[in-house]
Parts: sequence; C-alpha cells; structure tokens
Amino acid sequence: MTNFRPSTLFTLLILGGLSSLGFSAASSAAGFRVGFVNVAKVMDKAPQATEARKRIEREFAPRERALIARQKDVRAREDRMLKNAAVMSAAERQRQDADIRKLKRDLRREQDNFREDLNLRRSQELSKLQRRVSEVIRTLAKSQSFDLVLMDSVVYASERVEITTQVLDRLKSEAKKSGG
Repeated sequence: MTNFRPSTLFTLLILGGLSSLGFSAASSAAGFRVGFVNVAKVMDKAPQATEARKRIEREFAPRERALIARQKDVRAREDRMLKNAAVMSAAERQRQDADIRKLKRDLRREQDNFREDLNLRRSQELSKLQRRVSEVIRTLAKSQSFDLVLMDSVVYASERVEITTQVLDRLKSEAKKSGG
C-alpha cells in the first residue's frame, strides 16, 4: 500500500468527493475557495455566548442561593441533633432523625430539579447560539465566495483557510449593534 500522509489522504478524499460533485481537481486547486471554522472557539469566545451564560446565571442564582440556604439549615439541624442526642429521649431522636431524612430527600429532589432545569436552559441557549453561528458562517461564506466551509473533525487547517476570526468579528459586531 502506498504511504499517504493523513493530510494528503484527506485532501484526496475531499478532491475525490468534489470531483464526484462536478468539480475537477484542476478547478479545485485553481479557483476553489475552502474555509475552516473552529466552532468550539467561536462558541467559547463569542459575546453572545458570554451574554447567554450571564442570563442563565441571573435566572438561576436565586434558586441556587435558596438551595444553599436549605443545605445549611439541614446541616445545622443535624449538628443540633448530634449535640443534643445524649439528653434526648429515644422517641425524640427517632422523630428528629426521620425529619432530617425527609428534609434531605426533599433537598436532593430540589437539587435534581434545579440541575435538570439548568441543563435544559443551557441547551436552549446553546441551540440558539449554534443556529446564529451557522447563519453567520453561511452569510460570510456567501459574501466572500467560499465554495466549501469545513468545521469540526478537521485535523489541520492553515491560516489561509481559517475564517474563525472573521466569524467571531461578525458576531462581536452584531453584539455591539444589539447592545449586548
């Protein structure tokens, strides 16, 4: 078997796929424009992502503070019970122990609900941001006459085809215009 470097093999696969779509290898080398976007970087550095994180924090901070307060309350009750266990009757210890177990169960249920709600909200914001990023990439690709834009699972992309910064610049520009 012939030794191909992974990048050479990848290029041949792309060119082979493009030729099956009606592009010749010569036209792909001459006038075919390819771009690459590092979507993870865009999703991390876009001002819209930062704003989404802040919105979620503001939205969930009151519930988180309430859960922390309840945790402290349960711990304080446990500490009081342990401290006073020697002077309590067996029935009183059992009653308080049952109350504390119930409080812990309720707290775990609330924490689980909180995590589920938080994850759902994060997913909603992420989905919205992903749609916006895709729109910006398509708009940029069309306006700059790219024939193909790749993202994710690319082993290497030279600076010549890297358009991540341009995508981020457009997202930042949009954020400034919208006041975010």
